[in-house]
Amino acid sequence: MSHRIAVVGGGPAGLTFARVLHRHDYPVAVLERDPAPDARPPGGTLDLHEGLGQLALDKAGLLAEFQALARPEGQAMRILDTAGTVLRDWRPRPDDRANPEIDRGQLRDLLLGPLDVQWGRGVTEVVPGTRDGVLVHFADGRQETFDLVVGADGAWSRIRSAVSSVTPHYTGVTLIETSLDHVDTRHPDLARLIGEGSMAVYGVNRALVAQRNSGGHVKVYAQFRAPLDWHTNLDLADVEAVRSSLLSLFDGWAAPVLDLLRHGNAFVHRPLYVLPVSHTWTHVFGVTLLGDAAHLMPPLGAGANLAMLEGAELAESIATGPGDLDEAVRAFEEQMWARAGRWAKITTDGLERLVSPHPAEALALFDQVQPS
Repeated sequence: MSHRIAVVGGGPAGLTFARVLHRHDYPVAVLERDPAPDARPPGGTLDLHEGLGQLALDKAGLLAEFQALARPEGQAMRILDTAGTVLRDWRPRPDDRANPEIDRGQLRDLLLGPLDVQWGRGVTEVVPGTRDGVLVHFADGRQETFDLVVGADGAWSRIRSAVSSVTPHYTGVTLIETSLDHVDTRHPDLARLIGEGSMAVYGVNRALVAQRNSGGHVKVYAQFRAPLDWHTNLDLADVEAVRSSLLSLFDGWAAPVLDLLRHGNAFVHRPLYVLPVSHTWTHVFGVTLLGDAAHLMPPLGAGANLAMLEGAELAESIATGPGDLDEAVRAFEEQMWARAGRWAKITTDGLERLVSPHPAEALALFDQVQPS
């Protein structure tokens, strides 16, 4: 007999969890606070790794469809110095499928497929241990009970407080995101500078990263170390004021590199928060977490991959296991904590090296992880 299961959050973790359960004809309620799939921009591109995100899609029966959408050429990576000199130019082999890129919106639509998501159902709180199971409180005042509630609701999870008192803390690194549209036709010089994948420039305690999405769209991230209140005297809604502030912060860098900021069409403030590297909790009957809700870490290519694999693994354990739901969740948590702890350490150390007083550390890090 199927258990009453809900997953809170319609991101990569929650949708992968639901899609794998769906593949096994196992019912699940997907609860998403956004009123529709396109209610807000889906974000930039993701590189899905063979043993992580791609494995999750394979478990969902979606690997072939992913491969048809993915951009293997997006694995290309260029490193420049602040004078604009190319230091490294890694290009993937034609058959390289280790970590191809896909737009978040394309991935979301792929995962949604036949799923019946309950849009506009914001969850404010979950209360485990009630007579009928886990009680879910919704923003509209309604309530519902489930045997298992899976929190896949991101960095500022509403579900996390049911199992852990820990909250994210600021890393000391801030990102300002902007973007360029139709870069190949409007900004051909920048298109050549960026290449087919990503380009990064590292200076003292700051960096500029440009990353191709599909359709000639490029995301640009200005990264720098600063106090959380660095913008006290800056109106973040004033595009030209933010642009001027960033150009001043990166003063002296090569003009072609700074054109990434000069041509940006809007700016979004994204201070980087993380959870402790080894975030675990005392198991709570009927509630667990996936992805950023469980192990928020620096955005260095691991988070979405881990989240998707976790969703797939938990769903498989529930759908194909011996039937003890709590036992399946306990075993999943132990496995998740060990793997996520390793990746959290890797990405935390990586952020320290990528945005550091010593730009050579960033280059050395890439030399370690890129194929020779």
